Amino acid sequence: MSESVDDTYTESQVIMTAVKIIAPFTLTYGLFMTFHGGDAPGGGFQGGTIVGVTVLMLAFAFGIEPTRQWLRNSFLAGLVTGGVVIFGAIGLAMIALGGDFLEFYRLKEVFHIKPKWGLEAVEIAGISLIVSGTIISLFFTMAAGFSPDRPSGTGGVSGADAAETPNSSGVEVNDDD
Repeated sequence: MSESVDDTYTESQVIMTAVKIIAPFTLTYGLFMTFHGGDAPGGGFQGGTIVGVTVLMLAFAFGIEPTRQWLRNSFLAGLVTGGVVIFGAIGLAMIALGGDFLEFYRLKEVFHIKPKWGLEAVEIAGISLIVSGTIISLFFTMAAGFSPDRPSGTGGVSGADAAETPNSSGVEVNDDD
């Protein structure tokens, strides 16, 4: 049996250069969508998605493992947890002001500011962090299932290896049935 490792990452100067050019624009657009979501199409979900996909683009161009080492799991967990805490804190603050959960009209009555600022805080500081952190974390989790030891995602048994591995029960399995 030959020891062949199928490394799925191949360095491509074209892809790396394209990502170096495109990534700042997609990151800026994602932040724009996040910050202007209350006044224009977009919002925390769409902006957080674009920011998360920008990180995925960097991972595809420069390698998943270096990107995973750059964005440690503790950072991503902190990003998602921070977003949830901010979202919950803003909602509970509205209850403390005498309203319902996320009832932003209490801001106008108590602080004389527009209720839209409460929504903006939830979108920017809560939802966008949750969405971008979740997308990146899911990508890294799925990518962890594919390594040079398991190139096909089947636990290390590729098509050639499966043909050499005898069936443990001794019964021939045929898909033509």
